[in-house]
Amino acid sequence: MRVRIDLDACQGHSRCALTYPEIFDVDDDAKAFVHVENIPPEWEDKALMAIANCPERAISMDE
Repeated sequence: MRVRIDLDACQGHSRCALTYPEIFDVDDDAKAFVHVENIPPEWEDKALMAIANCPERAISMDE
């Protein structure tokens, strides 16, 4: 699975990076980015929780 962040939608709340730093980080402009190319199966629940908790709905996941 791959996680993507819509940088146009991301407002820099950093919830994803604060909650799941093993998957997400924030750049100097306070925009989130994914630092794991492919999410291992055991982290899929974490990615889904990050998607659900993003106030801007800027995170998505695909295969």
